[in-house]
Amino acid sequence: MVFERRSVLALGLALVVGLASPVRAAGTEEAASRFIDGLASQAIEALTGAQVSPQERASRFRVLLRDHFAVETIARWVLGRHWRNASPAEQKEYLSLFEDLMVAMYADRFVNYSGEKLVVRQASLAQDGDVVVATDIQSPGGTQPFRVDWRVRERDSRYQIVDVIVDGISMGQTQRSEFASFIRQNGGTVEGLNAELRKRLN
Repeated sequence: MVFERRSVLALGLALVVGLASPVRAAGTEEAASRFIDGLASQAIEALTGAQVSPQERASRFRVLLRDHFAVETIARWVLGRHWRNASPAEQKEYLSLFEDLMVAMYADRFVNYSGEKLVVRQASLAQDGDVVVATDIQSPGGTQPFRVDWRVRERDSRYQIVDVIVDGISMGQTQRSEFASFIRQNGGTVEGLNAELRKRLN
């Protein structure tokens, strides 16, 4: 699917632009744009080199995910109201499985990186204080670029990405809808979702 392919690339670029030290500045449009724009080359090199083994790539990817994505915030939002209905043990397992799933789904995708370039178009301050950075992803072959918006949040004096919107479709919202549908159709429990995530990982 086109959306799936674009989503993979978008998430990958979101992670790689956050490889180096985070920008420590006020939560402004300009600083958020620098966060997205300034670090792609160094990060892509770290994750796409031919010398990087799959195990090392997964390890590096996990570090990026933890350091530069608000993983727990995203995971809890994706689970929605079901988070409150889960036991502490189920919540803990879900957070671990969510992170493992992101690593399993996306780390090896960098093998297929073919020179796509991210170009910042503009940044705007959202009502909730987040900054939305609008970019185009351009392919080296000159095909039509597609738009990706990055919702960036300042947290503990650094920036983290809290959502990626590909051609107007929120990846977080898409995952939230999928999980909600699965829970609704499979007993209404988070344990059922956790069992499904364990199955996917295996």
